[in-house]
Amino acid sequence: MLKGHLDMIVLAALSSGPAHGYAVIEEIRRKSGQAFDLPEGTIYPALHRLEQAGLLSSRWVTADSGRRRRVYALTRRGSLALIERRAVWQQFSKAIGGLLAGAGPRGSPA
Repeated sequence: MLKGHLDMIVLAALSSGPAHGYAVIEEIRRKSGQAFDLPEGTIYPALHRLEQAGLLSSRWVTADSGRRRRVYALTRRGSLALIERRAVWQQFSKAIGGLLAGAGPRGSPA
């Protein structure tokens, strides 16, 4: 079900502010009510792809522990892409909802 929606999910996870990769994973898990527990091997390639597309920027920071982490943030272009993808998702979701609301057995075709 995530196929085709991962980029939007990652952008949405970063909409509340910059975060390093593991924090993005945790934010997705938290905001999805634990429904999406995505592995690092899924998130990091998406982060790199979105950065290459200009939708994210990144910088290295040193945590209090001394560990260096790459922190990702939405660019202006990324924020606009998220707005656009949300609108497309809402339209799609409404259309599917309409189809499912009318779901049920029908008479045989004429």
